[in-house]
Amino acid sequence: MELDKIRLDAESEIEAAGDMKALEDVRIKYLGKKGIITAALKGIGGLPKEERPAAGGKINEVKAVIEDDIDLMLKRIQDREMAERLNKEYIDITAPGRRPGLGHLHPLTIVREEMTDIFTGLGFSIAEGPEIEYDHYNFEALNIPKDHPARDLQDTFYINDNIELRPHTSPVQIRTMEKQKPPIRIIVPGRVYRSDDIDATHSPVFHQMEGLVVDKGVTMGDLKGVLSLFARQLFGEETKTKFRPHYFPFTEPSAEMDVTCVSCKGKGCRVCKGTGWIEILGSGMVHPKVLAMSGIDPEEYSGFAFGMGIDRIAMLKYGIDDLRLFFENDMRFIKQF
Repeated sequence: MELDKIRLDAESEIEAAGDMKALEDVRIKYLGKKGIITAALKGIGGLPKEERPAAGGKINEVKAVIEDDIDLMLKRIQDREMAERLNKEYIDITAPGRRPGLGHLHPLTIVREEMTDIFTGLGFSIAEGPEIEYDHYNFEALNIPKDHPARDLQDTFYINDNIELRPHTSPVQIRTMEKQKPPIRIIVPGRVYRSDDIDATHSPVFHQMEGLVVDKGVTMGDLKGVLSLFARQLFGEETKTKFRPHYFPFTEPSAEMDVTCVSCKGKGCRVCKGTGWIEILGSGMVHPKVLAMSGIDPEEYSGFAFGMGIDRIAMLKYGIDDLRLFFENDMRFIKQF
């Protein structure tokens, strides 16, 4: 076995390799599964037993030399190709840079900020609270005891008997009244959760904005004035409002507020089902029991509260007919805003 000749031939061919492909061909020829060195190692079995150790050692020595030579040549070729690439490349450092693309506000963010601006302009401050909430704040302090039928309407996500994902932002009203003496004037924008099936108008995760005013002498007239002004600023000065009696456990009296249909301006269309009106929020005078449970004397103070779905208002404002579009993160949809 002429191992010295194999080593010299390999070194010559490695030196002659001008690029990566040629070097890889040499590697396969000598070190591949069917290569010369591999065949030599397999042939050791045919030698006399006493010659095998020396032959194996010599073959592995030649193999190591070839591997080192290949690694060295690989580094030389890589360095040469990098130098050639750098010589060919030209960077004009005086050329203007590419302007990075600006992001787009989500339509829910746009509407929430617009609603917030309207209410803060009326003197409201923003309050926040936990999304994982105690049953006391979610229900009991809002005049909804455990056996109250209104609980069946909430479809609440329960963590245990005492803790739930909040189904509305109303718990923040209770927390605020417990900590702050009147006068109180807050809005509470935030994410809420209900066990709803996902479709074009329902989602287990959506967004609400709650409002609360507590002071001496607050009346239903104040409620109507604030919410009518809000509707005109949000949907346009020509917008009209209508209040209909309703029931909520935490307000008395209670009312739902309708606004002139934003699509047909009150003429009647598919969106408003021909009525010319669309319901956008629930409201009412804070129930005396709710005030009392929060540590506020209902004989001295009164207040009003309201709550509305930010998602629903965004759908009305922009003519969006599928709630799921808000949560799919499709940039084609987001870029329209």
